[in-house]
Amino acid sequence: MPQIIPIKELRNTNKISRICHEKDEPIFVTKNGYGDMVLMSMETYERNMARIDLLNKIAEGEEDLKRGDILESGSALRGLREEFFET
Repeated sequence: MPQIIPIKELRNTNKISRICHEKDEPIFVTKNGYGDMVLMSMETYERNMARIDLLNKIAEGEEDLKRGDILESGSALRGLREEFFET
């Protein structure tokens, strides 16, 4: 369940940092009863960004498939071998 805190609790930075690392999920900060900011640990941020990057790459691959922009596996492997293993 997401943690929601009022902005005035940001004064206690050690507590907020501990919660970010313990919960391993974002903390939603409210101001005057409305959503204002989201805080998370660097580890959570980096993991989320890696997921977004992976999903973007999958979407690109799906678009390639729709356009027919594909290679037969044999020719793709041949190209990789030439690029990385043959000098």
